[in-house]
Amino acid sequence: MSFTYNPHKRRRKKRLGFRARMKTVGGRKVLNARRRKGRKKLAA
Repeated sequence: MSFTYNPHKRRRKKRLGFRARMKTVGGRKVLNARRRKGRKKLAA
């Protein structure tokens, strides 16, 4: 039996990290939306 969520720190940073978000227009929109909402953590 295998589990659905198998975390990897590097993969998480590469896909969901701040720099990955900043690279794309959509990612920047995500960050801005999270800023407007007042999130403490913007990205993984």
